[in-house]
Amino acid sequence: MKKLIFVLLTLAILVISTAMAADPINATTETQGISTTTGVVLMGTMTNSETVVMTASTMDLRDNPPLGAIGLIDLGLEPGESPNNGWGVEDELLDEGWAWLLLPERQAVMSYTESVLADNGYSEFNEMQSMDTGNKVANQKNFASTEQFDFVAFSDAMGRATTSESLLLDLVSQGSLAADRFICPFATGDQGFIPPYCNVYEMGSSFTGTQVSELTQAGTNFIAKSADVPIQASYSVGLSGTGSAAAWINAHVMEGRTGGYYPFEGADYWWVDFWNYDMNTGSPYLGLGGGNGFMQGVDLVYKEKTTASGVIEAFSKSMAIQDGVRRL
Repeated sequence: MKKLIFVLLTLAILVISTAMAADPINATTETQGISTTTGVVLMGTMTNSETVVMTASTMDLRDNPPLGAIGLIDLGLEPGESPNNGWGVEDELLDEGWAWLLLPERQAVMSYTESVLADNGYSEFNEMQSMDTGNKVANQKNFASTEQFDFVAFSDAMGRATTSESLLLDLVSQGSLAADRFICPFATGDQGFIPPYCNVYEMGSSFTGTQVSELTQAGTNFIAKSADVPIQASYSVGLSGTGSAAAWINAHVMEGRTGGYYPFEGADYWWVDFWNYDMNTGSPYLGLGGGNGFMQGVDLVYKEKTTASGVIEAFSKSMAIQDGVRRL
């Protein structure tokens, strides 16, 4: 690759670009579906707990961190070179006996936790849960939960109910080629790329008290065949009762932009080197010291929490996020 560096410099493309958004992970060939339905009516004590954690990657998640594929056969890389500042494949196995590649990776982590403890009282509990690892479209979900819970404590036994629920979505990418990710012919990405991103969302609720009638719903989709489908997550809670209730949403969004890039392609190789000309970081093959070749164009921190304590006549909160290049 060094022998062509001067040619690459003549192909520099500098752009003033727009910040983009996350794109979903595509499903594996074999997919799974898990669903449960639960119903309980009792006087006494009951518990219910659930934990769901799914990690999905476009490559092999077992070696993360760091993200990205670095493949070498009898060839070294420049210090600081990584899929954060250059992508490409060179294959000279037939002629010279070496091969080289740097490829970016995307990863998504979904986590859901729930717990119910009802002690010394009358309880009614119903829930439906589903998990599907297949590709989804915009109005479908990979994970969905609906729960209904009623509780009245025995007046002479110090009864109490405690519930908590949380949904988290953690999305990260080193970028991807827009032409490989879109079906829509008008979705061109940012100069042909979907830049890197690092976005995390968490939302949920909790309650503790002697009496409650509660309904919660949670859902998310993050697995799809193309980037035309936006990533979504939602959570809602509605309750009345006597005790303390809380509901919240937390988000931290970091979105990238494409700066300068240097593409080159031949019969048995292609690559593109990236240059963040504002920070002057990027591919070592451009004479830079390494670092991310993309720019960070957005840093958003969002936090919101609602609490209530006492005799609660009505408490409701609905939260939703949509993260994608093509939003509905």
